[in-house]
Amino acid sequence: MTALTFLEQGFTRRNRRRSFATLFLLLFLIYFLLPLFWLIVSSTKSDPQLFSTFGLWFAHFNLVQNLREVFTYDGGIYLTWLGNTALYAISAGVGAALFATMAGYAFAKYRFRGRGVLFAVVLGSIMIPQTALVIPLYLLLSKVGIINTPFAVILPSLISPVGVFLMRVYAERAVPDALLDAARVDGAGEFRIFRSVSFRILVPGFATVLLLSFVATWNNYFLPLVVLSTPKYYPLTVGLAQWNSSSSAGGGANVLFSIVVAGSLVAVIPVAIAFLLLQRYWQGGLTAGGVK
Repeated sequence: MTALTFLEQGFTRRNRRRSFATLFLLLFLIYFLLPLFWLIVSSTKSDPQLFSTFGLWFAHFNLVQNLREVFTYDGGIYLTWLGNTALYAISAGVGAALFATMAGYAFAKYRFRGRGVLFAVVLGSIMIPQTALVIPLYLLLSKVGIINTPFAVILPSLISPVGVFLMRVYAERAVPDALLDAARVDGAGEFRIFRSVSFRILVPGFATVLLLSFVATWNNYFLPLVVLSTPKYYPLTVGLAQWNSSSSAGGGANVLFSIVVAGSLVAVIPVAIAFLLLQRYWQGGLTAGGVK
């Protein structure tokens, strides 16, 4: 009976800890989903309802009208901003993921002079806030003559120190040295080994860096604000901020709060789709680096 009692008490304590952990995670889930719920609810309201009704519940359903105004206001410039954002995010995401994969693979599988110093520089650059580099980037890009062009946003976004670090760690464990040696014995060159052998194994890591870079560029605000001055080149972040500023200025003569909220909701959808499309690559690669 004594042993049975101890077992029952152990199960009770374990179940109590699990309950507390579940409750803690549930609170975190509510905390992270609450802003998204507010965005969905607010996008269905008109301008007066945004300030006169409870923020976390629906009022008169005005979503269709808000979306119509989003895509038609100011000559439909929102579609231009959406296309610009997609161009910047896809170009920067794919480019940054490819460069990070190649650099991380080189750091992990090759021994060359200055390897440790170069990787230390990469790690050091992670600690520098990106906002601190915007002004030097502006001066550099102005010397090249690409200020107020899409390249001013895309080129700086191709560099991902975090991606290089992640891909080095992933490549060290995921790509066996014996596999590379076997490919060299068969006469394959280094570039062909990377393209035909190593890259196939590194696809989960590539997808992870791709998504991180895609989201970072999609949500980037400060860099486009500094390097772009023509509205036709604006991404969604800068364009929606301009709409919001025009609503707040001049005593609210040009009220656009409802379409700013609806436009923000539309801007979230591509990011959610990207997460869903790339999720299977993460699941497939969670344990790939830990198996020899």
